[in-house]
Amino acid sequence: QVQLVQSGGGLVQAGDSLRLSCAASGRTFRNYAMGWFRQAPGKEREFAAAINWSGGRTYYSDSVKGRFSITRDNAKNMVYLQMNSLKPEDTDVYYCAAGAANTYASMSSRDEYNYWGQGTQVTVSS
Repeated sequence: QVQLVQSGGGLVQAGDSLRLSCAASGRTFRNYAMGWFRQAPGKEREFAAAINWSGGRTYYSDSVKGRFSITRDNAKNMVYLQMNSLKPEDTDVYYCAAGAANTYASMSSRDEYNYWGQGTQVTVSS
């Protein structure tokens, strides 16, 4: 069992940076791939970034590639999403998630994640 508690988020201007954090409980954190997804009102939750259990592999959606960076610290049971050069279209509720996925196809699919954070709002003004 893994519980995820998110922090960070807020209101920023276009071009600014923001870092989201996700704290995981449970000794098995290092066994899980971690992902960040985002969701706008009335839309499906979509993949943004993922990192494998060791941190050796990362994946990004085309919309955030080159601007966002996902990292993890297994000693601290933490995963982070550094978001740079933010755009108004990045405005969403962001969720961290934990799952047993290990390929790009699975790590980018929300169906492969078993545990979810509470979500945090990111608003980017133009």
